[in-house]
Amino acid sequence: MNQNALTPNELVNTLKRTHKKLTKGKILLRALFILIGAILMAVALEIFLIPNTIMDGGIMGISIILSHVTHWNLGVFIFILNIPFLFIGYKHIGKTFTISTLFGIIVLSISTTLLHHVDAFTNDMLLVTFFGGIILGVGVGIVIRYGGCLDGAEVLAILASKRLPVSVGQSVMLINCVVFGIGGFVFGWDRALYSILAFFIAFKTMDVVIDGLEESKSAWIISDHSDELGQAMLARLGRGVTFFHGEGAYTGDNKKVIFCVITRLEEAKLKDIVDSVDPDAFVAVSDISEVRGGRFKKKAIH
Repeated sequence: MNQNALTPNELVNTLKRTHKKLTKGKILLRALFILIGAILMAVALEIFLIPNTIMDGGIMGISIILSHVTHWNLGVFIFILNIPFLFIGYKHIGKTFTISTLFGIIVLSISTTLLHHVDAFTNDMLLVTFFGGIILGVGVGIVIRYGGCLDGAEVLAILASKRLPVSVGQSVMLINCVVFGIGGFVFGWDRALYSILAFFIAFKTMDVVIDGLEESKSAWIISDHSDELGQAMLARLGRGVTFFHGEGAYTGDNKKVIFCVITRLEEAKLKDIVDSVDPDAFVAVSDISEVRGGRFKKKAIH
């Protein structure tokens, strides 16, 4: 046994001491974007969706239903119902996340109260559903991207996305099936269907805001012309590649396996390069939630 090895408690204390705190500039930037995201969500709710009895999902959807039934202020339900999830977020995600979420929920509660008496932008259901969903998704996505959330269901979705192969938006959609079902009995099934459509638009928009238009993908390629493919990808795609040495279990042949990280906008171009060099190559492409370090940057070659 190594006498110099740290005990678990000593390791935790060391990590706490070496943990870098956010600078004041980063804190202000995070607060600014969470403020913008919360206000955008309030605009989507109070100026587009709620006046036309279209719901959001999750805890927000439950708050809308309770506000409609009791005629109490929506902001009150938003704040009260999210309190338990703040404790869950603090326990499983961290203090910074909890503070950011609390700030966002306070801004959202106040904003919905101030905007409650503002006239609806339009009563056209398709326009309301489409633009309300987009604004909602942008607002929620900004808040999540900068370290907070505006709905308890999003806390559960963030935790699920860390353990399951689903995105935050997909997790939220699954959670909301029950909420929209309840909304169908309260507001009518046509409004529930509009609500589902608005939320589908919102969660697709949210994924784009969180992951970016250039969501990363990993590509694994097995070919008899690995060297030529690597040079072609470097020259035409502007991406560096990594070679791994593999062995076929059936044939026993040794082959080079190419690994490369690309954006989803570059996937079609990568496949064209592979087809032009080796149409028989084996290609596997999968999503990557995050890429850091190395030389993975957008090249001017495109």
